[in-house]
Amino acid sequence: MPLRRPTFAINHITAPDQNIEAFFALTRSLDLNHVEIRNDIDGQAILDGTSPESIRSASQAAGIEILSINALQRFNEWTPERADEAESLADYAERCGARALVLVPVNDGSGRANGERQGNLRNSLRELAPILSAHGLTGLVEPLGFEVCSLRSKKEAVEAINALNLSDRFKLVHDTFHHFLAGERDFFPTQTGLVHISGVTDSTIGISAMLDAHRVLVDEADRLGNLAQLSSLLASGYRGTVSFEPFSTSVQTDPDLRAKLAASIDFINRHLAAE
Repeated sequence: MPLRRPTFAINHITAPDQNIEAFFALTRSLDLNHVEIRNDIDGQAILDGTSPESIRSASQAAGIEILSINALQRFNEWTPERADEAESLADYAERCGARALVLVPVNDGSGRANGERQGNLRNSLRELAPILSAHGLTGLVEPLGFEVCSLRSKKEAVEAINALNLSDRFKLVHDTFHHFLAGERDFFPTQTGLVHISGVTDSTIGISAMLDAHRVLVDEADRLGNLAQLSSLLASGYRGTVSFEPFSTSVQTDPDLRAKLAASIDFINRHLAAE
């Protein structure tokens, strides 16, 4: 039996030069209705001061569902400033109609020591849980595969979530790029709330040198094993959304972006249908 087709979404980083209305229109032109919005794109919502009510109104007019705001950075380094930031983002997410808040760990080489990183993670999850609950949000924990990251392992994240009995409030982001970089073999389909996909096609780059800037759309030249990762997730029970998150400017500025996205969706679907 062929694998089911996933529900696709588009992360705003795919088209960061487009305002929110144009981004929603791009998504609908692909017959998709799920997006992720971001709080790190200069000159665009959210950083440009756009109200959450304006985003909610625009999304409803376009028939768009907002999966998440991406992201609360350094979430596992809990400080009074982080608490204020988390409350502000959670409030914005609720008011704009988002379902979840993506949580990105410290990624500068600090907080990596064994014992320290697990303690920091659990403390932050405890502190975040009531904030997210008050706003009806899910926290999407996104381990990063970079060697300097303080949370590389999805297994470690799941262990912390389960130890605190917070599986109803926190889920994983399975990012295919970061899964590959971390060399992680385990999949956690039932604990996964969102999948991020992007490919790396440049054959001259070593694995340890791969950066966000190298992340493009998924096609037959992909080196990250996106198709195998998606197949494993879907075959083992993942039923959530798969969101395109390419950071390469070659994608973001492509005049044929819509056609390239459509081709990538078709490529993935054809592979899954043949499984």
